[in-house]
Amino acid sequence: MKGLLLAGGHGTRLRPLTYTGNKHMLPIANKPMLLYGLEHLKNAGIEEVGVILGPIKEGVTEMLGDGGSFGVRITYLDQPEPKGLAHAALVAEEYMKGEPFVMYLGDNLLREGVGNFVRTFQAKDLDCLVGVCPVKDPTRFGIAEMNGEKLVRLVEKPEHPESNLALIGVYLFDETIFDAAKSIKPSGRNELEITDAIQHLLSSGKKVEALRVTSWWKDTGRPEDLLEANQLVLADMEESIEGYISERTQLTGCLKLGSGSKTIGEVTIRGPVVIGRNCSVGPNVYLGPYTSIGDDCTLKDVEVENTIVMGRSRIESRKRIVDSLIGSNSTILDASDHLPKGYKLIIGERSFAQI
Repeated sequence: MKGLLLAGGHGTRLRPLTYTGNKHMLPIANKPMLLYGLEHLKNAGIEEVGVILGPIKEGVTEMLGDGGSFGVRITYLDQPEPKGLAHAALVAEEYMKGEPFVMYLGDNLLREGVGNFVRTFQAKDLDCLVGVCPVKDPTRFGIAEMNGEKLVRLVEKPEHPESNLALIGVYLFDETIFDAAKSIKPSGRNELEITDAIQHLLSSGKKVEALRVTSWWKDTGRPEDLLEANQLVLADMEESIEGYISERTQLTGCLKLGSGSKTIGEVTIRGPVVIGRNCSVGPNVYLGPYTSIGDDCTLKDVEVENTIVMGRSRIESRKRIVDSLIGSNSTILDASDHLPKGYKLIIGERSFAQI
């Protein structure tokens, strides 16, 4: 069995963070989100992975290389325009050479991985297996309608959903998916929808089933989703202290501190918090729960909570920053003595702000 990891698309809902980079490279707990999917495929025993790339490729090929450092063999497949998930499958038809495969959306996080999906697909000799999970707003997702445990119908982003079971971005297929994808027409979005292709399999009498996830799953299509995914991953993090913690640092909860990083003077950290490599934190810094600080960052005279600060950023501002996404190479400095309750920011990379 092979893997197909999708890393295309424009990431318009995550702008300005994605104006100059691939959205799948955005960090969750200081790790590019694409690596979570790759590791799940590898842990399920998959050794060959095709990576679908769109027009924004920056950083992906440099990070993954040929896959050797991750224990897999990677082949890059080009999808110049985002014409839908079924189209992405067709792009990979020649690469798959008739083998079954796992298609994994690179901007989805799934705590339990895909091992159980692979085992179920193989044990039941299925043509298709989809992962599903209940959600609060089914209109945002492809939805699976069930009769008991039997999959009855799939609908893409229904206005009036008959089910709250969303497709989680993990699909297992045999070669029949290619004929199905060629048999459907573009949707109103001018895309070949994977829900339509799977519905074609169902209508053709193929063996198609749905498997409910037993733990959390998170789609990271919006800024608030990135913050929630960061919370979920940090909640499972194991403590690791490789840097230096000053005697005047007050630490509670779980901390992961990278090598070469240090706290200076009065610093309060309430975990879970992750701080990357070669960072300087303090003096007069408070880091609250669910905060991720990327590599090579400098923080001074600031309070930060439930926030992702990406690498090589500098924050020296007597303000409280909460629920924010700070792009890489950004600078935030103090502009006044006024001290409001807090700022919520979403700024792209290489930005400068005075607050």
